[in-house]
Amino acid sequence: MKRYITLLFFWIMNILFISCSGSDDKGSDKPTEPETLAPVAIEKTNSTKIYVHYMPWFETNESSADKKWGYHWTMANKNPNIVGVNGRREIASYYYPLIGPYHSGDKNVIENHLLLMKYSGIDGVLIDWYGTYDVNDYRMVKENTEQLIAMLDKVGLEYAIVYEDRVTKNVVDAGKAISVTAAAKTDLAYMQNNYFDDKNYIKINGKPLLLNFGPIILQTPAEWTNVFNTLTTKPTFLTLWDQSVEAGDNASGEYAWVFKNSTYLTNFYTNTKPKLSVAMGSAYPGFKDFYAEGGGGSAIGWTIEPNNGATLDETLSLAKNANLNYLQLITWNDFGEGTMFEPTVEFGYSYIEKVKTFAGVKNTETVFPDISKLYNLRVEKKGSADAQKKLDQAFNYFVSMQPAKAKQLINEIK
Repeated sequence: MKRYITLLFFWIMNILFISCSGSDDKGSDKPTEPETLAPVAIEKTNSTKIYVHYMPWFETNESSADKKWGYHWTMANKNPNIVGVNGRREIASYYYPLIGPYHSGDKNVIENHLLLMKYSGIDGVLIDWYGTYDVNDYRMVKENTEQLIAMLDKVGLEYAIVYEDRVTKNVVDAGKAISVTAAAKTDLAYMQNNYFDDKNYIKINGKPLLLNFGPIILQTPAEWTNVFNTLTTKPTFLTLWDQSVEAGDNASGEYAWVFKNSTYLTNFYTNTKPKLSVAMGSAYPGFKDFYAEGGGGSAIGWTIEPNNGATLDETLSLAKNANLNYLQLITWNDFGEGTMFEPTVEFGYSYIEKVKTFAGVKNTETVFPDISKLYNLRVEKKGSADAQKKLDQAFNYFVSMQPAKAKQLINEIK
């Protein structure tokens, strides 16, 4: 009898426990919080540091204060509000981004770009930067840059600044600075205080890397000495190829760019590179500017055709044979000049697939279409907190090199 009463007691208590548990767990059908996972470096066999030149200057009619598309999608005569029968907007480029024209400060766009870079074996981003002053679209470029920087650490990529010293004249002309060197000093002080000490800011020889697109305005060693004098740590400073003489001893080296044909690259590797303390090579898929057709000024005057990927194959081969420590891909997204590695309608993922092969990425799994699917779902499920949390988790799986788990989550979203 005692045994029967004891069993009955436990049976009743078990029912009460289950009942109470069920009534308290009202949120059990809610999505769990995404698991935060530290980024894991992609495994690759090529020791060359691979960086990509990045333009943070794109603006849409939804992102801008005046509800207008930014100049880099329109130039002088294109209207992205016009949508063709193929579903594509009218933009100032011969090529069309796979995700469509976008705002550079859009977190979903940045997520898409950085994940594609990571899985193609790119180590970091060299950000084209226009300084700190509120002149033209420089403030917008700075804000977009800092949206990008905020996500780089989460993905596990590095960055450095490519300073456009040409902005200093516009700043002076707008009455914002008393001299071009004063404008540059303000910009460099901002970099030192906000970027240089970041753990994922690129350091070469223990110092922060700084590239200059030129020099174009500050063309004497004395001016650069003046600019750098106020910095605590003088950066590893690279100018465009054959222009370090304008910075004198302030320059640590040079980086190659894109020009006419590969002969210029061959010359840089053969004749210039041996003389430099730091040399950064370049690789590009082609060059076809839209300036004349877009009413954005005269054409550059020469074109480098992609030749079904042969141009990129050649420039990557030259880079491999040059035994480079550092390589810059030109560019991720300069659609106006047609140098983009970013996936496009015309070339798909072919360019970043070639980079992946060059980098010797060990993970041969196909992930690029799934990263695009993540972006498309971000946009499509904008109003669904449940879907966005799943996508956050997928992102965390991607950055921690668990793509199979990311894909599974993505495929669960209807």
